[in-house]
Amino acid sequence: MHYMKRDHWAGKPISPISIARGMTITQLVDDVFDGMGYNAKRLAEACHLFKTMIDDNSTVCLTLAGAMSPVGLGGGIIKMIENGFIDWIVTTGANTYHDMHFAYGLPVHQGDFTADDNELAENDVVRIYDVFIDMERTLIAQDKIIQTLTRKAIEKNQLPEKYSTACYYKMLGNGVLETSKHPERSFIASAAKHDVPVFVPAFADSSVGMGTSYLPIIACAKSGSKKLASQDFVDPSPTMDALESAAIVHHSMINNVPRGVLEVGGGVPKNFLQQTAPMISQILGIECPGENYVIQVTVDRPDSGGLSGATINEGKSWGKIPKAGEGNVVPYLDSTVGVPIIFAYALENCKPRKPKRFGRILPDITQELVEAAITKVEK
Repeated sequence: MHYMKRDHWAGKPISPISIARGMTITQLVDDVFDGMGYNAKRLAEACHLFKTMIDDNSTVCLTLAGAMSPVGLGGGIIKMIENGFIDWIVTTGANTYHDMHFAYGLPVHQGDFTADDNELAENDVVRIYDVFIDMERTLIAQDKIIQTLTRKAIEKNQLPEKYSTACYYKMLGNGVLETSKHPERSFIASAAKHDVPVFVPAFADSSVGMGTSYLPIIACAKSGSKKLASQDFVDPSPTMDALESAAIVHHSMINNVPRGVLEVGGGVPKNFLQQTAPMISQILGIECPGENYVIQVTVDRPDSGGLSGATINEGKSWGKIPKAGEGNVVPYLDSTVGVPIIFAYALENCKPRKPKRFGRILPDITQELVEAAITKVEK
């Protein structure tokens, strides 16, 4: 194997770290982490790359896997939205569901990961590692809130015949803004307020999907029928999700706006975002080089089957990034540790940006993408 010649001693000398009282996040990242190795260095690179995304006025997507909202990460996401640092979101239904607990003041408490789960179940306590949630006062209460907001939207014809999960969550976020005691504590509400589209491509894989699937049954019971009626179904369209997400990327691309993504974990949210470039180039036949900047904060291993939809550099072969080894970094860290530091660094070092408000223009830019694809077909 041939190796390119290089100066092996071009890197900065490593010295014992200097920790001082009263250090800011910026000083910790720039003066400590950036002079170290391992994932401290990767975290510093991630902070700098996220700042670059913002300073370049990139279209920034946040992908959020797992259940990060139950431990309060939504508060950081709200700050990013309010400052214009995040333009669209792809997440799991779990994160949207548990996010709403805080807006309605439903109990979510620190617990104990060594607790007896049999005892917890007997007392209607649900455990997410070291977080305790009340079955009746939180989960069942949240289910009823979601069902009520969704049913009212259906009755008022607020959902079109075909709609994406972004359209559904815009409606739900508006409902949280209108009916909750603390809407400022929900990133779903903040996203709706600032027109930040929120896609949940695995809609059925959460308590939101479970709860809304009950609405046709309620309608049957009220009507005296035993057959489900199609008009009572809550069915966000996977086709609309694929087209609208690709439209955000396409619109940015044709307007020469760089694109970046902060991936919190992996899973469906990561892969759904990363498929937008192949959707545009491979399926629609419009050349698209992929995301300019990618950060993934993860603890997954790269050697066990793709690291939740391919390692970032592996994504080059799929057309998900323009060039392997450039504009991307992977800190292998617990997201609850790494992501708040990245957010705090951005708040200390970046000026607020004007929101791009893609939520307002989704129909127009989706039509823009469709017309560009039709032109390709006609040729």
